[in-house]
Amino acid sequence: MSLSSEHDSIHKEDLHPDHPEDYLREGERWATEEDMNTLRRVSDRLPIAAIFVVLTEFCERFTYYGITGPFQNYIQNDYKIPGSDPGAINGGQSMATGLGNFFQFWCYPDPDFWCGYCRPTILLFGCIYTLGDLILTLTSIPASIRHGGALPGLIIAMITIGLGTGGIKSNVSPMVAEQYGRYRPFVRKRKDGTEVVVDREVTVQSIFNWFYWSINVGGLSAIATTEMEAKIDFWPAFLLPTCMFVVCVTVFYLGRNQYVITKPTGSIILKAYRVIRAGIKNHKAAKAENRLIPSYNVAGLNMDWDDKFVEELSVAVRASKIFLCYPVFWLCYGQMSNNLVSQSGQMITGKVPNDIMQNIDPLVIIILIPFFDRLIYPGFRRCGLELRPVTRITLGFTFAAVAMAYAAVVQHFIYKTGPWYEYPSQKVNGVHHSNNDITAAIQVPCYILYAYKKAPESMKSIIMSLFLLTNAGGSILAFCFNSISTNPHLVKNFAIVGGLMGGFTVLFYDQDEYLGKLEFEKN
Repeated sequence: MSLSSEHDSIHKEDLHPDHPEDYLREGERWATEEDMNTLRRVSDRLPIAAIFVVLTEFCERFTYYGITGPFQNYIQNDYKIPGSDPGAINGGQSMATGLGNFFQFWCYPDPDFWCGYCRPTILLFGCIYTLGDLILTLTSIPASIRHGGALPGLIIAMITIGLGTGGIKSNVSPMVAEQYGRYRPFVRKRKDGTEVVVDREVTVQSIFNWFYWSINVGGLSAIATTEMEAKIDFWPAFLLPTCMFVVCVTVFYLGRNQYVITKPTGSIILKAYRVIRAGIKNHKAAKAENRLIPSYNVAGLNMDWDDKFVEELSVAVRASKIFLCYPVFWLCYGQMSNNLVSQSGQMITGKVPNDIMQNIDPLVIIILIPFFDRLIYPGFRRCGLELRPVTRITLGFTFAAVAMAYAAVVQHFIYKTGPWYEYPSQKVNGVHHSNNDITAAIQVPCYILYAYKKAPESMKSIIMSLFLLTNAGGSILAFCFNSISTNPHLVKNFAIVGGLMGGFTVLFYDQDEYLGKLEFEKN
């Protein structure tokens, strides 16, 4: 990964719309149409500012996954029961899954409603996030658990951390792409004498590949925290990611003079709402598409936007049609951190904690992303083929559906295996049941199938907000499955979720050609 320093902190609104800040280094020239058609397109060196943002995301995801990794056991199981999985609250699987879904939902209220999109927003919500981490750590110490402080402390921490996560995630993701400040494609001569076109689109794709890779490296923190939970206690398992989040805020602050930032202009979401409301009121315009244009303002409305904003909003709304299938995908994906963790706890795991299994997914992704970024995608481009994001999403949905079908089959075999059959790893009539005699190794393909998903995150603030809203939608859907998120109904749970994912994948595939054309026209 090559680095480059672009400029000091710049406000994009102060730049000429034709990007006069674009420049050429020695050995470079602007790309012609012939160059674009004949030369290979490659990524530019990555700016230092983008690296700071990627490191910030790594630290934040380290904290998030490190904390949520032990959640299912923390809520589901009793505290210090010999021979059983670690726990604290003893709420059972349904309660653990329900609270996990509540937390996922609460992580995605959009701060753009009240703060707008700017650098201070990230620092503000970083402080809120840190407070939630501290509450969780302090209420998970043995004295607090024994005196009933674990559950109320967890709920308060979930709400606080959720607000912090939503504030950071919806801002950092669109911010990372803005750090690359060169817009026009140019030709660079390599050391071997060959010429290549350095393309912004390819560079941004590479930035997001590294961004996504950092997310999954950070996700491996759950390996450490689940081991600490099993071998020591929950409070050190939560303390480690809390300390890492302090590093996260520090890293982001240290890069403050490197960032390309957007001046805070208020809430884009509320501004979009005003545009839509004006369109309804301004119904006397000659054409429907002119209702939102200030020059056609026959209703005398106060329009504090320009034609460009209306056009961009139109593109964003049309592009966001792609998200209609995502709530079902997030319902499917969420099984990995709740019901699949409980499924592992019903099998023989040896000396490995049951909740460590979920880390197979980020491990596989860490291996695959550089492989795809350096070999597969460039190979497709050399052959004149482009694997569109829409196509990659369709494939990802398919793998997720197959993973759920496989999980249903695994659960069926668990229920058919003794000694406790349909009621393993739980207390029944005062008797604590151990795990069934089936190895958790058969669960591994389920996590590997999840790892083959690949969804683009290169979206601007309003699109990213809508995208994150689908995660909350998936959490709401998950509440509908709470009653069957327990023994002996888990086969039904996995089968229905997998069937829904398969059905929506077919619907999504039917829209592939239309969405592909829209993507080509607008990007």
